[in-house]
Amino acid sequence: MISVKSERATAGAGSELPVVADTFVLAHLSDFHLGFPDGVGVRELLNKRVLGYLMWRLRRRAEHRPEVLGALVSDLRDMRPDHIVVTGDLTHLGLPAEFLRARQWLSALGPPSQVTVVPGNHDAYVRDAWGRPVAQWADYMVSDGVSSPDPMAPLGLFPTVRIRGPFAVIGVCTARPSLPLLAVGTIGRAQLARLEKVLETTSRQDLYRIVLIHHPPVSGTVTWHRRLTDSAAFREVLARQGAELVLHGHAHRTFMHQLSTPAGKVPVIGVPSASALGRTAGRGSRYHLYHLRRGDHSWDLRIAVRAYPFNEKSYPGRETLLDPFSS
Repeated sequence: MISVKSERATAGAGSELPVVADTFVLAHLSDFHLGFPDGVGVRELLNKRVLGYLMWRLRRRAEHRPEVLGALVSDLRDMRPDHIVVTGDLTHLGLPAEFLRARQWLSALGPPSQVTVVPGNHDAYVRDAWGRPVAQWADYMVSDGVSSPDPMAPLGLFPTVRIRGPFAVIGVCTARPSLPLLAVGTIGRAQLARLEKVLETTSRQDLYRIVLIHHPPVSGTVTWHRRLTDSAAFREVLARQGAELVLHGHAHRTFMHQLSTPAGKVPVIGVPSASALGRTAGRGSRYHLYHLRRGDHSWDLRIAVRAYPFNEKSYPGRETLLDPFSS
């Protein structure tokens, strides 16, 4: 079993991580919340969407800005990561126009072979939206070797597995339609059973397992009405089979936790919204760069956070280093 350790480093504003030839760089972003409410019809609002529409008009359209996301994408291109992962909520109301717009942003990030997506609760906002992530983003979500997923059975895709060198990028779906005023997620027993087998298999293959999930799996990260309903069952699977890194979105803040597994403590890390202007402290647009390098008996993991500061028009090109094992 591969163990994971942190390579401690310190850096001030404007510093850069050194480029190492055998380092794999993974970029993590989440929660685009690409709203497109101006063209929404009245009939499309005769459900839970009406509450989301009001929230967008009153607050979120001033916070989630396409120009901020554009600055992130431009900066990310300059960083040239080896792979990019997006952990859900690419849309806001789950409208057809929003899914199409999100597809355009995914294309700007890179080809499907270099970008992996899992959906979030806003991408399954109502039942009539549930098949659209598969229809629009299938090539960014499916496992290696899968070409024709069934949009009528989206949960059957997951967990997805993409092998990139010694890394297994494993996508877990928590997106389900929920009642008004709720933003909960659920994995489900069938998907959890498949996930256990995937983790066991990729462990035997000596792969570094990176699990992508929208809802935070650590209790208390978000409020009850935004929780992962079967987070305990997910943690039990990890406690039995292990993983090396778990990445999530949904909370719109940077969160760092640890879970116990057979291989030791595993970092569980959340990233803020990729499109947030940052009018509230700690909620401005961020993305994380994970620098992974294999040593003789373990992996070195370093995390750089690139931030969009409020009242500026572009990413500043500065990095902050996080230690995922400091808590």
